[in-house]
Amino acid sequence: SIPKNVSIRAKMIAKEEFLLCGMDLAADVFKTVDASLKFKPQVKDGKRVFPQQVLAIISGNASSILTAERVALNLVALLSGIATKTAKFVKKIQPFKTKITDTRKTIAGLRQLQKYAVRVGSGFNHRLCLDEMILVKDNHLKIMGNYSGLLRVPKGCKIEIEAQSLKEFLRALSFKPDIVMLDNMKIPDIQKAVEIRNKLKINGSSCLTKLEASGSIHLGNVKKYAATGVEIISIGELTDSIESVDISLDIA
Repeated sequence: SIPKNVSIRAKMIAKEEFLLCGMDLAADVFKTVDASLKFKPQVKDGKRVFPQQVLAIISGNASSILTAERVALNLVALLSGIATKTAKFVKKIQPFKTKITDTRKTIAGLRQLQKYAVRVGSGFNHRLCLDEMILVKDNHLKIMGNYSGLLRVPKGCKIEIEAQSLKEFLRALSFKPDIVMLDNMKIPDIQKAVEIRNKLKINGSSCLTKLEASGSIHLGNVKKYAATGVEIISIGELTDSIESVDISLDIA
C-alpha cells in the first residue's frame, strides 16, 4: 500500500491532439478528494492541445492524487472528445452560417456537462429539458391524431414541429411554429422546403419559421445539408457516440 504521508508531483498529459474541455471539473474532482491538493492548469478549456503537452500539474498527497486520478481523467477525456467532435462538424460546414446543435441524447446525469462541451466546441445547445420548448414529434401525432393540442399552448412558448415529408412540412408550417424539424428528409426535399419557406408570406410579412435538418447526418454529408439553407442542423452523435480522447497522469 502507498504510505499515507508521501507527497508527489504529477502531470496530466495529452497523448494526442484534441480540443481541451473540463479542466475546472478535474480541479473540483481532486479538491473534493483532498482539499489540500494543488491543481495548476496549464491550458484553458477551448484550446487545442498536442501529444505530450502538459495540461495540468497536481501536487500533494500521493494516495489522494491516485484516488482522484481516474475520475478526473475520464471526465476530461469524455468532454474533450465531445468538444473535439463538435469542432470538426462546425469547421466542416464553413463558410455556411448554419448552427450545429446537440440533442437530448445524453448520458444520464451528465447532460449539463456534455452540453457545455458542445459549446466549447463552438456548437449550440438545442434543448436542456422538455419545458424549454414544445416539440411535437411523430409519436405525439400518432397519439393525438392531429395538431389540435397546439391550440392550447400558452402564448410565449416556443414551438417546434417535426415533419418527415414535404406534405407534413406544409401542414406544420401553417401553424407558424418557431422551428420545423425536417427529420430524415432527403436533401432535395429539404432544399424545396427552404425555397417554400423563403417565398412564403404570412400576414404580409416574411415567414419567421426556422428550419432544422436532423437524422442520418454525419461528417461526410453535413456540408451538403448546410448548403440547403437550413438554419439549424441537430446531431445526436455529438453526445451519444463519443470517442474519449487519450490523457494520462504521470508522476514526476
